[in-house]
Amino acid sequence: MALDLDTVALFVRVAALGNVSAAGRERGLSPATASTRLVQLEGTLGARLLHRTTRRVALTQEGEVFLLQAQALLAAEAQALACVGQGQAAPQGRLRVSCSSSFGRQHVSPALPEFLERYPGISLEFRLTDRVVDLIEEGVDLAIRVGALRDSTFVARQLATNRRTLCASPAYLAAHGAPKHPGDLAGHECLILGEQRDWRFVTPGGTLNVRVGGRLASDNGEVLRDAVLAGLGIALKSTWDIGAHLRRGELVPVLPAYPLAEEVAIWAVYPSRVFVPPKTHALIEFLQARFGPTPYWDAIDIPLAPHSS
Repeated sequence: MALDLDTVALFVRVAALGNVSAAGRERGLSPATASTRLVQLEGTLGARLLHRTTRRVALTQEGEVFLLQAQALLAAEAQALACVGQGQAAPQGRLRVSCSSSFGRQHVSPALPEFLERYPGISLEFRLTDRVVDLIEEGVDLAIRVGALRDSTFVARQLATNRRTLCASPAYLAAHGAPKHPGDLAGHECLILGEQRDWRFVTPGGTLNVRVGGRLASDNGEVLRDAVLAGLGIALKSTWDIGAHLRRGELVPVLPAYPLAEEVAIWAVYPSRVFVPPKTHALIEFLQARFGPTPYWDAIDIPLAPHSS
């Protein structure tokens, strides 16, 4: 009995994604062709591997057993290819990436020409959006997300630390005074990102949650950056976004003695750690190397509280 390893790899991705169409798109196959290949694999094995519905698929008991063997088979194939140098498969194919708008424009977009030059076999579809996309439903290979991760369904690898600070313009502080304690924020105009009205701090007495308010809220970080620069209030911002403004004195750190309690970072998020395509690994490793252990936007010291990792 001879198995087609491409179809075995397709089956493994279907098991990971729970969706035949999404797994087929990754491999350049139409839904009908992908489904036909899976039926052929089941015929070769003489066992039903998948329960199919109109929206998702699930493994049968036989499918769960075969999945373990399929993963081992593909791992052995990858190891064999790695042993023969030039025979190792180069990253290739269409890579669909989703990224938050502001971080994507400022720090990922400038890196894309170098990435595409380094990997001529990869074509890139780069989507900028501030909503959390459904990787499976929208056929996204990799999402670059900034902040704390809420969904544990997917695999996440840290691309960089995300150092944050409260900040305000010198004009705002001259007019309204600088808060001395997190509790003082109740008397200030705070600029709100989305629904993030609870700011948590580390104090000598433990974690302190402060409910903040203000007249301006936005789901876009660039709107808040413009507002804090214009002197409209105090904002909670990342140094990748405002580092240059801090260094030029256009913004001033607020409450630097009180670190923020929530740890956040910049993440690469993808559907499954099983049979991750080389094209996905290539972008993750490229961005990790570009940003570095200490991201370049923090290379010049800024007097802030200890950073979140």
